[in-house]
Amino acid sequence: MIQPIQLDPSYQSSPDLLKGRSILITGAGDGIGKELAITAARHGAEVVLLGRTQAKLEAVYDEIEKITGNKSIICPVELETMDEAQADQLADSLAAELGGKLDGLVHNAGILGQRAPVQNHSVAVWQSVMQINLNACFILSKALLPLLTASPDGRILFTTSGVGRIGIAFWGAYGVSKFAVEGLSQTLADELTQTTSIRVNAVNPGITRTAMRAAAAPAENPASIKPPSDLMYGYLYLLGPDSKDVSGQSIDL
Repeated sequence: MIQPIQLDPSYQSSPDLLKGRSILITGAGDGIGKELAITAARHGAEVVLLGRTQAKLEAVYDEIEKITGNKSIICPVELETMDEAQADQLADSLAAELGGKLDGLVHNAGILGQRAPVQNHSVAVWQSVMQINLNACFILSKALLPLLTASPDGRILFTTSGVGRIGIAFWGAYGVSKFAVEGLSQTLADELTQTTSIRVNAVNPGITRTAMRAAAAPAENPASIKPPSDLMYGYLYLLGPDSKDVSGQSIDL
């Protein structure tokens, strides 16, 4: 079993922690991704909003502009059908818009899929979960690595889960995809930490008040669990300069 580490929740970031940094967040239209996009922008980052629903991304764009006065970059992308050519095209477009570098990549997007025994699991749903939760992370990371390498202090954050560290019945493709994400994160960290400035880590948000959590535990009282805003200290730390010595870790928030 992977041994996670924990960060200090009392970490205080400076208001301009991410000034001059560009950060791409997948699943930026809702939940943790939306909260992180707004928080990163508040701390000076130029944010790239990637998601599948244009209207949600535009709403986040408007909120960031209202709060900070800064503009973001909207990238409507369907991760379930994204292939290498589309990812390379996105990388080329961002290279032109961001001056040839990207400072942070947060793989936040994911789907729950089907809670069912493996014997009864839909093959189609299994493949969709693996594409969005795992394959899209690989494809995007591969395409964006040249931009991240060009950064003097690059970061890649993957989203993991407690069910991606020890197998739990009925979590199906979701749990298995998170096991694989842990492996991808560790592999990339081992490849990049000694040869580039890129630091790679996996982040487990834990039980958080999101639409995915509501789908996984419909009987749970949302008010009884933490909102996405309670996680931002960890993301800020891992995306900023204070985490320059942290890589290859699986981190609980």
